[in-house]
Amino acid sequence: MARVKIYSTGACPYCQKAKALLQKWNVPFEEVRIDTDRARLAEFARVTHGARTVPQILVDDKCIGGFTELTELHMEGGLDELVEAPKP
Repeated sequence: MARVKIYSTGACPYCQKAKALLQKWNVPFEEVRIDTDRARLAEFARVTHGARTVPQILVDDKCIGGFTELTELHMEGGLDELVEAPKP
């Protein structure tokens, strides 16, 4: 199964929604809080190529975007393909 990472903050309602959807879809994920750890904030900027909004969701280190992109990907069937695809 693919590794999913979600960069979030504690005050972001879209972060809560994205995590709830991942849980509903039984997709395990690692949450990275960028509001409580400056080193993780620097990591966030690097891996998302300077994104300024949260959540940002990565699947096997590939940034797929935020909440809207997550739901669109799921509705198109792409999320299943990503999380079930074997790592190269």
